[in-house]
Amino acid sequence: MENRVIGRTKEQKRLQELYRSGKPEFVAMYGRRRVGKTFLIRQMFENEFTFNLAGLANSNTEKQLLNFNIAINHFGNQEFELAENWLLAFEQLRTLIEKSQKKRKIVFIDEIPWLDTPHSEFISALEHFWNGWACSHNDLMLIVCGSATSWIINKLINNHGGLHNRLTATIHLQPFTLSETELFLKSQGIEYSRYQIAECYMTMGGIPYYLSKMKRGLSLAQNIDNLFFERDAELKNEFKNLYASLFKDATDYVKVVETLSKKTKGLTRNEILETTKLQSGGTFSEILKNLESCGFIRRYSLPTKRKRDVLYQLLDAYTLFYFKYLEKFDEQDEHFWTNAVNTPQHSAWAGYAFEILALQHTNEIKRALGISGVQTAIFAWRSKHSEPAAQVDLVIDRKDGIVNLCEIKFSKTQFAIDKDYEENLRNKIAAFQNETKNRKAVHLLMLTTFGLQKNKYFSIAQKEVVLDDLF
Repeated sequence: MENRVIGRTKEQKRLQELYRSGKPEFVAMYGRRRVGKTFLIRQMFENEFTFNLAGLANSNTEKQLLNFNIAINHFGNQEFELAENWLLAFEQLRTLIEKSQKKRKIVFIDEIPWLDTPHSEFISALEHFWNGWACSHNDLMLIVCGSATSWIINKLINNHGGLHNRLTATIHLQPFTLSETELFLKSQGIEYSRYQIAECYMTMGGIPYYLSKMKRGLSLAQNIDNLFFERDAELKNEFKNLYASLFKDATDYVKVVETLSKKTKGLTRNEILETTKLQSGGTFSEILKNLESCGFIRRYSLPTKRKRDVLYQLLDAYTLFYFKYLEKFDEQDEHFWTNAVNTPQHSAWAGYAFEILALQHTNEIKRALGISGVQTAIFAWRSKHSEPAAQVDLVIDRKDGIVNLCEIKFSKTQFAIDKDYEENLRNKIAAFQNETKNRKAVHLLMLTTFGLQKNKYFSIAQKEVVLDDLF
């Protein structure tokens, strides 16, 4: 099969290493809905599958076992009886594997969380299959996959029972980077400028499935209208489906990300609790942990290192796009995005969304600074004392004795620092130094789309990074 995978270089290399390891491998791949997990595995191994099963959404144990029976008879070219339970089903799978003539037996179970229906004892059967037989067979590679990230983490990665430490590899498939997004769009015959690709990323967040729905020959604004704002737009209900597919009880998760979508620099745990009216405790801690594991939010510590100064910040562009535009869209204007491009609301959203984009490309920022190998702490910062309150979009605290205070500006042309803004920047630098008691050299870094206009104030920035550097 022709490999049609765009990007994913690290993940492909890792899967090939596991394939060639000569040892039994139990691999869990997880990641959000539509990120391309199934596509990647099928492109790499489909002709090699000894067995392949995809769980059924919102189905019961009886139908899941019937689905298993259909799959195993397809791959086994024989009539296995309908298994009464998962223990017997996995025993049939063992028989199928033992009869296979393939040198490397690849078993792929997709959407595995859906198989774990109430009272089905699926996990205990999987434990028995792996621990009792599969883990001693050097020719077996078991790959499991699912969008319900919290299930993968809790039931497999952090399992405290029979599957504790049994996974031999975990792969968290992330959304595309800007560079991968550019490659993907070109593969679809879509040619956009990097400014347009950035705005595309700021709405869809580098999700391959969303990008695959874009049509060549249409402007970016037309494609966004088609996908999200037309009366029968294909991705109109995607937000609800996204969170429901990842989390069993999605309502409280949505409350948290909605709250964070309104605060650019993030909130403390207590501030989130106060706004959402959720109860503090283990369940809330798990919500935060699962959102972070899925890449929707990030947790970072301020320089004080005090526990109460840990902040949570939204890191998902599509979620921000939803709350800023889609949640309250009344369907009166099917060309909403085309007409909104030059409005103040669009400018405010773009500024926030570009900050999220920058946070998702901190490796590229470090590369542009020539510090890829330098250990860093990365966070945002807000003053507790200065008037007006000083905030810094992104702080890169480096082990080489420098702190970069990064200002992030999204504009259609070169960005001009004027007298008032220069004064504001000087106040930020002073407030940061005073409040953090920082003894390192503080360098201002300006991250803009097209660089700084070389006027009398631009030299306050020691370093510049532009949009092209993030590709």
